[in-house]
Amino acid sequence: MRKFCIHTMGCKANQFESAVIVENLLKSGFEEVKSSDDCDFYILNSCTVTQKSDNEALYLIRNAKHKNPEIITVLTGCLAQVEKDNLLKNDYVDIVLGNDEKLNISKYLLENETCKISDIMQRSDFTKIVLSDTTKTRANVKIQDGCDNRCSYCIIPFARGKSRSADVQFILDEINSLSKRGFNEVVLTGIHIGQWGKDFGMTLLDLLEQIEAKTTILRYRLGSLNPLEITDEMLDFLSKSKKFCPHFHLSLQSACDKTLRSMNRFYETDFYLAQIDKINQMFELPFLGSDIITGFAGETEEDFKITVENLKKSGLSKIHTFPYSRREGTVGDKSLNQVPEKVKEERANIVKAISRQKYDEFVSKNIGRQVEVLIEKHPDKNTGYLKGVTRNYLTLFLDSKEEKLLNTVSSAKIVKYENGKIFAEIK
Repeated sequence: MRKFCIHTMGCKANQFESAVIVENLLKSGFEEVKSSDDCDFYILNSCTVTQKSDNEALYLIRNAKHKNPEIITVLTGCLAQVEKDNLLKNDYVDIVLGNDEKLNISKYLLENETCKISDIMQRSDFTKIVLSDTTKTRANVKIQDGCDNRCSYCIIPFARGKSRSADVQFILDEINSLSKRGFNEVVLTGIHIGQWGKDFGMTLLDLLEQIEAKTTILRYRLGSLNPLEITDEMLDFLSKSKKFCPHFHLSLQSACDKTLRSMNRFYETDFYLAQIDKINQMFELPFLGSDIITGFAGETEEDFKITVENLKKSGLSKIHTFPYSRREGTVGDKSLNQVPEKVKEERANIVKAISRQKYDEFVSKNIGRQVEVLIEKHPDKNTGYLKGVTRNYLTLFLDSKEEKLLNTVSSAKIVKYENGKIFAEIK
């Protein structure tokens, strides 16, 4: 039996697709192992958001080949899609497969194909893929792929193609199937889920209304959204929903209008700060995450100070930040006003400190609350506690070792926040 090991980088869409890869390989007679030391194929499902992720992917592939020279290395995902002409020049990369091809990976492994990458920019239909089995308690449902935006820092549209949506009935059927199999929560994922339905004249709100009315799932949450895609009508609907988890992740990228314009983002800071305030008013302690890029081409010290001040006064709960990474083929890469790497890192560290403070403040507001928690992990090895997630995306350590509580929705009281962990008592 041929053995494989898979490593996944990047977004929830990639994680979902890796699970599909595993399932398909198992059905084709392959065996999954956890270490590249003892397998025939090492599969890396890559991300190419930053140069750092590219370097990490190549390091992992090279390291697998170094430890096991007989292994066949397979590089797939977004890096493979955009760098197909260069990857096979490396003697540690044996097979390169594109984002479309990875979903039928067993075919290419059995046929010893060395490189297969279709022109994803020509794709106009959504590839319907489902998982028939999974051991997790929360399930990802991929509703969309690709992106029609052309942000000046981003290479992903060229790796994923134009926006393509799953049809409503497919999504409803998949959610109901997961619900029948015992799942209590699903996460709607994609590359740009706010563009769902654009290709056939519907909106994300249309889909959410259908999910509310026609599925039996107990809870659902959304992937990342562009702030322009969160309308007043959507917020009004979600605030009244019994199924929606009040957890928003906003793809903001900067808190300076000049930098936003350079990034080709079509909103201003005041607009989304007002949106954040509105969300905090309409929901009870919603979790509000965000993305911020530091050191984009042309960002001056004054621009960054504006970002810092706006982030400090924002009602965000947590900020995911990373230094700008030049991507060949994008507008930002051609700019002459590049920020030094050291400055980018220093600015990212400043934003990370703001994020830690905001997260601590958000958690503190939740102390003493009675909350609904989905228990999703076995007792933690260090504490012996069960772990679960609240509707507003807090991970709790629960004072119980009862395995029978796994994958149940229980009531718990949050009692303390200590050493970065949130502890709660099951009631």
